[in-house]
This record gives sequence, C-alpha cells and structure tokens, in this order.
Amino acid sequence: MATTQVYSVSCHYLWASGHFLLLVSALRYFIAWITLKSVSAWWYKASFTGALISYAIVCQKSLGTPQPNAAFIRRAMLDENVQYFLLAFFWWSSKPITVTLLPYTIFSLFHALTFTRTTLMPQFLPPGPPSSANGAPQPHPIAKRLQVWVKANYDTAMRVVAYTELVIFVRVVLGAVTLQNSLISPIIYAHFLRQRYYQSAFTREAIAATAGRIDRFVRKPGNPPMAVQVWEKVQMLTGRWAGTTLTPNPAPAAAAAGAAPRR
Repeated sequence: MATTQVYSVSCHYLWASGHFLLLVSALRYFIAWITLKSVSAWWYKASFTGALISYAIVCQKSLGTPQPNAAFIRRAMLDENVQYFLLAFFWWSSKPITVTLLPYTIFSLFHALTFTRTTLMPQFLPPGPPSSANGAPQPHPIAKRLQVWVKANYDTAMRVVAYTELVIFVRVVLGAVTLQNSLISPIIYAHFLRQRYYQSAFTREAIAATAGRIDRFVRKPGNPPMAVQVWEKVQMLTGRWAGTTLTPNPAPAAAAAGAAPRR
C-alpha cells in the first residue's frame, strides 16, 4: 500500500512537472515570437515534451496498461486525452507552428494553478481559521482567491481554446497550400477537430458561431451567387465527412467543466 501511494504521489508530481515545463518553455517561445526575435526550436520541442509527459500519465491512469487488442485501441482512440497526446507528438515531431502551443499552454496554466493551490500552497502557507467552532481549517486566503479565479475564468479559457483550434486548422491548410507545413497536417488536424466536435460543447459552439458568421458574410446582398454555391457545397461536404450536419449547439454542457483537470 505504501509503495502504491509513493508511486501515485510521484506520478502526480511528474504530471505537474510536465505542465510547468510546458508553461516555462512556451512562455520563452512566445516572447521571442512576439518580439520578432529568433529562438531555438528546442523551446518548442521542450514545450511539447512537457505535454507528452503530462498526457502520458493521464492516459495511463484512465486506460491502464496498453493492451494489444482492438477493444483497447478503440477505447483509447475515443479518449480525448489520448487524442491530445497523439496530437502533441505530431506537433513535437513537425516543423514548429507557434499557434499550436496555445491550447496546450492554456490547459497547463489551469492545471499548474490548481496544483499550486492544492499541493504546493498548503506546504508553505498556514491554513485560515475554521468557518465554525468545530469546523475544519479553511484554505489560506490566497489559495481561496486562486480557486475563485480559476472557476471564474475556466469557461472563457475553454472557449479561447476552441476558437484557437479553428485558427490552427486554417493555419495548417494555408501552410499546406504554401508548402510551409506538411500536406498531411490538415488531414490529421481535421480528424482531430471532428473528434473535438463530438466531445466538446465548446468546440461545437465555436464551429456554429464561426459558420454563422461566414454564412452571413457570404449571403450579403451584392455577393456573387457563385460564392453562395461554393459555401453551400463546402457545408454539404463537411457535414457528410463529419457524419452529421454541423448545426449550433444550445449551450456548453455542464460536464465539460470537468474536462481540463484531467489533462
């Protein structure tokens, strides 16, 4: 039992170290990119190395030991953490595309803050007074403020991730056309987005809103009829490929709020 607990704690710290590695490396890479300074691709790879560490641990916890059978592979392919792990490996092994770091950085920021609040702060900050005479001690005020901030900004951050993932798709499509990235990148990323559409209410919301804006723009009076025909053809082909018509989703599902802490 003690050995199991030590192993679990070690994995938890290793999981957190992956997120911190990603944050530090991505920050270094973003600063250089924003200031138009050259930066080694090492920082890009280090960022996704951190992602691979964290996601590998989460995947192992949720799926267990890999098994060489079709049932395990199907279950793994439907797991969103496995999807992000495989995508991180693809980005890690590909030519750097800066924007691909942003979704992982946002996830890691929330995980690092939660780890800091629940694991690190209690070791250095004294607990606050209990709320009642016989109640348990309350978290330190800084920890409580951090928890409030994370909860208040979670949904907004996940929406930013969803829209950023659409931007990444546009980037890799244009990159394939201009030979700035591999031709297989749009295919792989399109499949990833298809899975996100089925698994994430935030992604459905982002796709519906984006499609609505494009539709209104294309159908503006004065636009050539050919533009409408092309857009309708694109919608039809996308709907067939995705297996369903991409229509707006009423609202993000409440269950989605629990997704990020797993990563």
